[in-house]
Amino acid sequence: MQGDIPLFAGYSPLPDAGPQSGKAACVALSHLLIVRNTHIFSYMNKTTKTAELIRQRIEAMPIGEPFTPTAFLECGTRASVDQTLSRLVKAGSIERVTRGVFVRPEISRFAGKVMPEPLKVAETVARTTGAVVQVHGAEAARRLELTTQVPTQSVFVTSGPSKRIRVGKMEIRLQHVCQRKLALAGRPAGLALAAMWYLGKREVTPVLIEKIRRKLGSSEFDVLKSATRSMPAWMSDAIFRNERTAVHA
Repeated sequence: MQGDIPLFAGYSPLPDAGPQSGKAACVALSHLLIVRNTHIFSYMNKTTKTAELIRQRIEAMPIGEPFTPTAFLECGTRASVDQTLSRLVKAGSIERVTRGVFVRPEISRFAGKVMPEPLKVAETVARTTGAVVQVHGAEAARRLELTTQVPTQSVFVTSGPSKRIRVGKMEIRLQHVCQRKLALAGRPAGLALAAMWYLGKREVTPVLIEKIRRKLGSSEFDVLKSATRSMPAWMSDAIFRNERTAVHA
């Protein structure tokens, strides 16, 4: 028995001290094996439960909506969540968009797997730190038809840190700006605010403000006016002069 390899870590065979001693040793060894197997089965059950919960949550998510591991921390430890997501990527159930961002991709019969839009990826990354994201002023001005220039890069402004995100061959840039430039982020009035910051003092005239008014509509333009406290003087003055012109018209 002295030459045998221990079957359980921490167990050492006892010297041969007779039938009773040998029987006691066997009973002790059996107990240790039961405890070990119980722990193993318990760990396997927890891991299986975590994986199943994560699969169910992913299946309930909209196709094409990016997500991060933090969305599943209620299902298990961070290590078990990361492990499950890695296995789902290998199985082809989900795609890794970039580091720490995943998606259940939309499938196009023409283009195959379609990755999420850059803005969605930027917003998903920003949410991990509680940051706010808004489209860059150049893109905002284009959407509002205040300029004909088309941005060549995917750039977004954020209250969080500046960073670059690689998605395949495309690069997404997050550019840190002060909070007041993001006062109305996520709504049409926020686009107008971003566009005005981008165009600057010389371009933001009462005439341009009138274009913005027509694009936004009266209710959303009122939302823009409500943010004048967070605007520089040259911007709020342009809105005031436009208002005065409208009253006298």
